[in-house]
Amino acid sequence: MGKKQKERLGLFFLNSFFIVLCFVTLIPILYALSVSFSGQNGLLSSDFSFIPHDFTLDNYKEVFLGESIMTWFGNTVILAVTTVALSLTVAVPAAYCFSRRRFPGRKAILKCLVLLNAFPAILSMFAIYRLLRPLGLVNHRAGLILVYTGTMAVFSLWNTKGYFDTIPQEIEEAARIDGASDLQVVIRIVMPLARPSIIVTGLMVLIYVWNEYIYATTFLTGEGNYTLAAGLYALQATEMSGSWPVFAAASVAVSLPVLIIFFLCQKHMTSGLTAGGVKG
Repeated sequence: MGKKQKERLGLFFLNSFFIVLCFVTLIPILYALSVSFSGQNGLLSSDFSFIPHDFTLDNYKEVFLGESIMTWFGNTVILAVTTVALSLTVAVPAAYCFSRRRFPGRKAILKCLVLLNAFPAILSMFAIYRLLRPLGLVNHRAGLILVYTGTMAVFSLWNTKGYFDTIPQEIEEAARIDGASDLQVVIRIVMPLARPSIIVTGLMVLIYVWNEYIYATTFLTGEGNYTLAAGLYALQATEMSGSWPVFAAASVAVSLPVLIIFFLCQKHMTSGLTAGGVKG
């Protein structure tokens, strides 16, 4: 057997392995999808099939027509969009300054930011509560947005800074020689080049806020203030714990927006993540 044939055979088995692995990882998702279309209120059964025997859309009707779930969805959208906008607004200019400027205390500040980001969130819960309570921000979306922004701005800064470090400064110098101002260099040259990193960073912040549970259940109480993560847990654990198809339908439905956004941004994922993690 020749060398090329061995390489092709090895590549065939490698691709086959990853295809099988993909199907294995999809089993829980397919299972939840099947349960969401099932008319039977059974989570496990001996005659289970990925194609429901009694196919129905009533579970999804209950999800989209139910006031509570759509309220949770609206709360999460407000928190996610606002956090993404504020985090990027704060982090991108700061990342550019840390990448291009050399000033006293620069490395110390970056190390402190890494240390703060590495601090376990559960240990800071009491301190954050003591800070937000006198300001009247407990059980208020503004307080949670402040917590999320402070948490994710550090991650956004580091990820975008790493990408700014990969952009040659000669491009900016050439633009300045042609008469461009510093603001024009940033807006017309640097920002378009850094678009993959900014998009991916925003997507990561969105996913974090969309799935975050601990802060949401601590600082927002009451069914009307629930986020999707907190609401779905309450949906499964309390009054609708017996309705697994409705819970599965809600889980699938709330995952679709992030999944769609992820696929739309997929072309930016490789360059945005790898280049952002090369330099520190």
